[in-house]
Amino acid sequence: MQLGWVQGGKMWLGVLLTLLLCSSLEGQENSFTINSIRMAFLPRQEVQNGDNLTLQCIVDISTTSHVKPQYQLLFYKDDTLFHNISSTESTESYFIAQARVYNAGIYKCTVLLNNKERTTSEYKVLVKRVSTPIVTLDKKEAIEGGIVTVHCSVPEEKPPVHFTIEKFELDIKDFKQKREKTSPNQNFVTLEFTVEEQDRVIFFQCQASIISGTHVENSTIVRSDLVTVRESFSNPKFHISPKGVITEGDPLLIRCTIQVTPVVRVFPEIIIQKDKVIVAHSQREKEANYSVMAMTEHNGNYTCKVEASRISKVSSIVVNITELFSKPKLESSATSLDQDERLNLWCSILGAPPVNFTIQKEGVIVSQAQNFTKKASKWDSGTYTCIAGIGKVVKKSNTVQITVCEMLSKPQIFYDSGSEVIKGQAIKISCQSENGTSPISYHLLKANNILETRTVASNEPAVFKDNPTHDTEYQCFVENCHSHTEMESKRLKVKVIAPVENVTLSILQNKMVESGNDIVLRCSVNNASGPITYKFYREKEVRPFYQNISSETKAFWFKTQASKEHEGQYYCTASNRANSAKNVPQSNVLTVRVFLAPWKKGLIAVVVIGVIIAILVLGARCYFLKKAKAKQMPVEMSRPAVPLLTSNNEKMSNFNTEANNPYGYDEDIGNHAMKPMNENKEPMTLEYTEVEVTSCEPHEGLRTKGTETVYSEIRKTDPDLMGNRHSVSTHFICIIIF
Repeated sequence: MQLGWVQGGKMWLGVLLTLLLCSSLEGQENSFTINSIRMAFLPRQEVQNGDNLTLQCIVDISTTSHVKPQYQLLFYKDDTLFHNISSTESTESYFIAQARVYNAGIYKCTVLLNNKERTTSEYKVLVKRVSTPIVTLDKKEAIEGGIVTVHCSVPEEKPPVHFTIEKFELDIKDFKQKREKTSPNQNFVTLEFTVEEQDRVIFFQCQASIISGTHVENSTIVRSDLVTVRESFSNPKFHISPKGVITEGDPLLIRCTIQVTPVVRVFPEIIIQKDKVIVAHSQREKEANYSVMAMTEHNGNYTCKVEASRISKVSSIVVNITELFSKPKLESSATSLDQDERLNLWCSILGAPPVNFTIQKEGVIVSQAQNFTKKASKWDSGTYTCIAGIGKVVKKSNTVQITVCEMLSKPQIFYDSGSEVIKGQAIKISCQSENGTSPISYHLLKANNILETRTVASNEPAVFKDNPTHDTEYQCFVENCHSHTEMESKRLKVKVIAPVENVTLSILQNKMVESGNDIVLRCSVNNASGPITYKFYREKEVRPFYQNISSETKAFWFKTQASKEHEGQYYCTASNRANSAKNVPQSNVLTVRVFLAPWKKGLIAVVVIGVIIAILVLGARCYFLKKAKAKQMPVEMSRPAVPLLTSNNEKMSNFNTEANNPYGYDEDIGNHAMKPMNENKEPMTLEYTEVEVTSCEPHEGLRTKGTETVYSEIRKTDPDLMGNRHSVSTHFICIIIF
């Protein structure tokens, strides 16, 4: 059994090894490589338009298999895929029948085999020339001014195509008209050509052009059929009457005629011109007439133009007129005259024929003679002419412009005096001469210097503008065409109000003022016009403490016997009528200090030191009194009792003694020996009584008073002992209350 399992395992192992060997052999048989790939073109890369073209892609592949591998072949033109084929052959072809320009370009092919890919280099294919275009016309007979439609196409080509169409006259080498047009989306074009008046037999030529890469391919030139042209109307002809010599005064007739073809439905327009000026025209007739009495001004070149839509035919003739008499000439002794001078005009003609003369001023006859003379006035200014005539022939002379100049009146100078002149504001100054011939020149002088000059074409005033900054004088001078010297006006005085601009507050002497001295504040302004309102303020106060109206450029405020309360910050304002109420100039802020005099400082120091010394002395005294009181208390406790005082009016004979020696010391014995008041040792009784003690007032400034209740121990003795001088003691307690 085990042997069977072993033999079975060996068999399966052999099968597995066989499969692995087969797989290995199969992989080795399918190995391949692409050796090369290239393209070929038959018959060549450059062919003529209409020739056949074959594209070949040749692939060289090596493989271990006996069977040729199948691969995929891709054909590209200008990087665009146009053919795809699967093959096992080494060569594949793509056939193009009758190659056109659009077949030209950059070609290449690519081979794909499993995961491998190879591409050829790029090959440039050229197709020379464009296929022959086809030209057709809409008619073979045409009338002058008509339209011929030309259709040119290249059916085998693809757009865009550029077409060139030329119009030729038979037996004339050069073209008469040339038109070009590019058709971006079609391979044909249709153009219209006008049949002109000189056309007789015409034809058209067409050529097509296509851009191929970087160069242009052209087709052959194709000629159309002939087109016969018929006249719509004949060339115009002139007829002049009378014939021969034409003299001024003769009736002159100029006619222009044409012949019109019967098939024409609308008559052309006939126009007669003299030096580009239309003198006659006709639209519904075969002729146009110009009739006039002959004069020398009718000499010249005449043109007859016949126009119909797109056709225009022209004919010309020169007309000569013989002069009957020459043009008169008007002359003057002077063209510019002063008023009251003599005006002389005379009219003359070369050869002095028997001519009738009249002299006119702007169409009004002023003389029917050859000469005209008068005393000139301003009304005689104007344009004069001379009219001369023989029969119906009348001629006008040249014009003469006469100007009679009236003398100027004394000029007036003024300005708007209703309002005051503020410094910096513009004013209008007017100068006017009410009488005198215009134009009038006005010269404005300011302080004897010419400020400005104006010329006015009427007697209206000349208006000048100025911005005076101070009081000044103006004067104007006027002049015109009159020979008299210029006139001058009166002098105009203008007062200028200068507004307050800069305000300064200062103090005389020093900003540090000794107490008791005077304070003098000065508020000053620039060169402003008076009256000026000055106001003095203390800082942070709304109302002024001093106000003054003055025509001076400064104002003062005096304060005698200055004290500490006058110390602080001050400022002032100043304004006049040129300042607006909302814009009043304000000065700088000035700080004033008030200090005490040295002797006052010394006096105060002495007083203060004295007060301090007095306080110290009183304090020391109270201190020692209090200390003495503290020592007296135990002594009193050991003294015999004394009767109470029953009356405040009791004599105090020993006050001074007791006050000076309150503790009963004997000066002869010393400070350490005490003398008893009563050596009699009689029995005593103790009794408590209430004593009111009033505080003393050591200094006037210490006004506080206090009341204390003290309980004292009083010893009572025998009444017989009342005579003793030491039996009654009066005690004072001095209390200083701060």
